[in-house]
Amino acid sequence: METLSAWLTKDGVLIAGITVAAILGLSTWISIHVTRKKIPGPAIAIFAGLALAYFVGEYTGGKNGVADLAIFSGFAVLGGSMLRDFTIVATAMGARFSEMSKAGWAGVVALFLGVVVSFTVGALLALGMGYSDARSMATLGAGACTFIVGPVTGAAVGASSEVIALSIAAGVIKSIAVTIVTPWVAHRIGLDNPQSAMVFGGLIGTTSGVAAGLAATDPKLVPYGAITATFYTGLGCLLCPSVLYLVLQWLAG
Repeated sequence: METLSAWLTKDGVLIAGITVAAILGLSTWISIHVTRKKIPGPAIAIFAGLALAYFVGEYTGGKNGVADLAIFSGFAVLGGSMLRDFTIVATAMGARFSEMSKAGWAGVVALFLGVVVSFTVGALLALGMGYSDARSMATLGAGACTFIVGPVTGAAVGASSEVIALSIAAGVIKSIAVTIVTPWVAHRIGLDNPQSAMVFGGLIGTTSGVAAGLAATDPKLVPYGAITATFYTGLGCLLCPSVLYLVLQWLAG
């Protein structure tokens, strides 16, 4: 048992990968056999991961979720920024430029419109929650774009750690909601070709949610939606802590 424990602790990244694969496999089985594909497997897996991180964090009193347990320490690397960014970039593999170019100006407009609308809705919700200063409103508005843009904006404008945490939570909720809702509304909004997938990714923006939702709809659409959603994240990181934050400062006096 000591040898096994030492091996599990030493090869933390391998154990983390095996654990993720097991969760994904079980989530897919539940999606197919329990929910009859009404809830996508990735959405179940995301929820299971969040729940597991919460309960382990409560048990250990730590701040890194399951990574606070020695046996699962590899999650600190597997869930780190390096592999996260690698995964985001990898989702664009398989996209053909000939198909991407067909989106034309619609894709560009969708990107800017998606960022501005999400930011505005998030800022208004922040105001409704009692956060009336420009820093908090901008951070929560950015969180409504994605859970990456939120903390980036919060750090840039000097928001409190509490507000930054809320912005991450807002982005995670959006990601889960997009994952679950996308397969239900896909046929109603014509989400069945690369061009519509690119516009959809540009409007919604959350790469993980768009990729998971499209994977449950039609895996062939994932690269197209993911690539504009990735651009959305970059655009949000540029606009939210600069132009949109300055607009909020002006409006807030």
